[in-house]
Amino acid sequence: MANSTIWWLIAGAAIVVELLSGTVYLLLLAAGFAAAAIAAHLGFGTITQLIVAAVIGVGAVLVWYSIQRKRPRAAASGTNRDVNLDIGESVHVDAWNPDGTATVRYRGAQWTVVQRAGHPTSTGEHRVVEVVGSRLVVDKI
Repeated sequence: MANSTIWWLIAGAAIVVELLSGTVYLLLLAAGFAAAAIAAHLGFGTITQLIVAAVIGVGAVLVWYSIQRKRPRAAASGTNRDVNLDIGESVHVDAWNPDGTATVRYRGAQWTVVQRAGHPTSTGEHRVVEVVGSRLVVDKI
């Protein structure tokens, strides 16, 4: 069997495993294997094919890793408006309990609210800044 055929089979196997695993890294390594197959088609020796596979595959992984590191981290789901539509909504607090909680009517149900840490409790309109379990964390508007 020709070297190029072996490289194509390895690249195909990496893609299949990639589809089963759900990560992108094996796909990037498969690009290196495909580059080695092309090097084999061009008549380069086995050592050159191995170097091409390593440089392209590992290089692609390193580039992807550096791109991912530069991206801003996604906000936690409890504070992310894209995940939780309660973030940014207003609630009215009539009175605070001695334990630092209050009960408000919001979306047709009773909710427990707590003031965000480091902020004094006061009555009136508050904005939901986070959802922790079944509690709304609020800030005074």
